[in-house]
Amino acid sequence: MKGSLIGTIVRFIVSALVLMLVGWLLPGISVNGFIGALLAAVVIAVLGYLAELILGEKISPQSRGIVGFIVAAVVIYVAQFIVPNYLSVNILGALLAALVIGVIDAFVPTELR
Repeated sequence: MKGSLIGTIVRFIVSALVLMLVGWLLPGISVNGFIGALLAAVVIAVLGYLAELILGEKISPQSRGIVGFIVAAVVIYVAQFIVPNYLSVNILGALLAALVIGVIDAFVPTELR
């Protein structure tokens, strides 16, 4: 139990750092500080989990295709309405963020396998 809790915390910290990097690099997305990135990462993870429950595993990061890419962009876009003081993104920013996060996740997975 303790190992899985630490793994979850590390995943959220890495996800928050990736989100901050994406916000710094890309136009159309703005993340307000580390705490904001951490809250946004939690919201994105929950929304992604709900989307996977509804749409099935074809949108999971391991089998991400065009459907997974679009769902990731929608999840990032919707997250801004849940944490409006910490995350701001337009449609182009959400698409670019989904692309960059997908590429980063391919090399530095934020999920322990």
